[in-house]
Amino acid sequence: MDLTPFVRVAREMSSADPAHDFLHVQRAWNNAQKIMQATPADVEVVGPSVLLHELFNYPKNDPRSPLSGDVCAEYAQEVLAQVDYPGEKRDLVLDCIRFHSFSRGVVPPHMEGKVVQDADRLDALGAIGLARLFATGAQMQLPFYHATDPFAQHREVDDKKNSLDHVYTKLLKLPDAMHTPVARDMAATRIEFIKQYLRQLGSEL
Repeated sequence: MDLTPFVRVAREMSSADPAHDFLHVQRAWNNAQKIMQATPADVEVVGPSVLLHELFNYPKNDPRSPLSGDVCAEYAQEVLAQVDYPGEKRDLVLDCIRFHSFSRGVVPPHMEGKVVQDADRLDALGAIGLARLFATGAQMQLPFYHATDPFAQHREVDDKKNSLDHVYTKLLKLPDAMHTPVARDMAATRIEFIKQYLRQLGSEL
């Protein structure tokens, strides 16, 4: 399948948000291709799903944020219709997009959806994951960390108030949420980098 039309749409509709821009889409697609080298999944479903999964996003501090995938799927459905995408696979692609996000809390029933979730979640980890975390925090006008308890040792974490809290509310949970062995291995390396970062930050503070 020629994925060029989907790449073009993803680039044209790219968000200005660096945590969800076309570079993120490219990285997620690279992750998906690595996963599929050892995971049986239909590239004709995974490819369009990954490339079109960021056509729309509510801001992270918007209460509608968990519904971003639904709106994105509506945009994607229009794109699929324009390129005459096979109807028997269209619902799979839309499901992958609709349920890919961590905040939605849905485990896809098919391998293609699991690959898309893993590919997207891997980009929330490691060096790039931390960059995305602080970029999102800046958009929400959050401090980097809680002034008196940066690592939430004596308080409840709240990533709507402190950027670093997102490590505890989401990122440290992601390795166990990966579906495929390849993604779990990649996640383990990236989460170790985050733990090293926390140790370094602690020494600096």
